[in-house]
Amino acid sequence: MGTHLITGAGSGIGTAVAERLAGRGDDLWLLARDAGRAKELERRFPGARTVVGDLADPEKLSWALSHQTLPDRLDSLLHIAGVVDLGEIGELTPKAWNRQLAANLVSPAELTRLLLPQLRLAKGHVLFLNSGAGLRANAQWGAYAASKHGLKALADALRWEESGNGVRVTTVYPGRTATPMQVKVHQQEGKEYDPDRWIAPETVATTVLTALDLPHDAEITDLSVRPRG
Repeated sequence: MGTHLITGAGSGIGTAVAERLAGRGDDLWLLARDAGRAKELERRFPGARTVVGDLADPEKLSWALSHQTLPDRLDSLLHIAGVVDLGEIGELTPKAWNRQLAANLVSPAELTRLLLPQLRLAKGHVLFLNSGAGLRANAQWGAYAASKHGLKALADALRWEESGNGVRVTTVYPGRTATPMQVKVHQQEGKEYDPDRWIAPETVATTVLTALDLPHDAEITDLSVRPRG
């Protein structure tokens, strides 16, 4: 039985991962943006504990976590939360850039920094749920892709820095997945949404658990998952 701290457990892939881990009896700590969201997560995942911290404001995460109980050790830190706002470079405002960079890059970096002692103690695992946009930037995806390209750089640097401490680092790059975020993306693109065209969140959860459960004599560094067809 492992101990895992998960961001984004309230919907989509994060929910699927949390359900799989809870179903096998693992110990869950779930990050919530506010107290109301924390209560929702506690009702949804009986026995899970919550930590309140807003990924939209990374500079306050240290203060927020210092006033709460945290796990003594962590087998994994799963960065699954994310936000997206599409738009052409000539139209995106600093607010749109900063919102995506804060939630998708700076907060994962800060949360990792704050929890490294617990991860080192357990020789744990940091997993970043990235995106196909973390490998290729298309039109209107500039800000989101920049945040995800940065997340890849964060993971790659962290892997080198923490290998001597026994901490494994994995990046998963899912293609389009049938989640609430994908509904929003289709709305922004002006396209009809058909969830059957895209990867199921449970399928991505399987790739996440595959990386976590790999024997400790190896690590999966990068894993891309794409819809068929």
